[in-house]
Amino acid sequence: MQRSRRRTARLVVSLSAALLLASALMYTSFSAADPTVSPTVLLREAQPGRAYELTGVVVAHSVRRQGEVLDFSVADRAGATAVPVAYTGEVSDSFKEGREVIVTVRRAPSGGSFIGERNSLITKCPSKYKVAPPRASAG
Repeated sequence: MQRSRRRTARLVVSLSAALLLASALMYTSFSAADPTVSPTVLLREAQPGRAYELTGVVVAHSVRRQGEVLDFSVADRAGATAVPVAYTGEVSDSFKEGREVIVTVRRAPSGGSFIGERNSLITKCPSKYKVAPPRASAG
C-alpha cells in the first residue's frame, strides 16, 4: 500500500471512531436525563417509580412546613392544573408563592400526590427571564 493511501485510511478510521464516540456520548447524556413535564402532563403520564422533573409555578397559599417536610402545590403556567408536592431538603431564599420552580418528583405510593427528591428543588429567578424594556433611540 502506498504511503498516501495509508494516511488517508488512518484519517478515515480516526474520524469514524471520533464520530462514533461523539454519538455514544450524546446518546448517553440525553437518555439519562429525566423528562421535564408540566403538572398536566405529569398527572396524565406519571408511572410509579419513575422520576420526573416537574416545572411550574408555586400555587398561592399552598406552602406549608411540617417539620422537615415542605408541602406545596405546583401549577401550570396558565394555572389550569396543580399537583401537590411533599419535599425535603434545601430550599432557596428565593422560593415563594408565584415563583417558577423545577423539582424532581416521583408519584407517592398512595398515588394522589408526588414526593420531591431531596435537594432537587430549583427556584427560577424572575429577573433573569424578564424581557428588557425597549430603549429609546438617541436621535
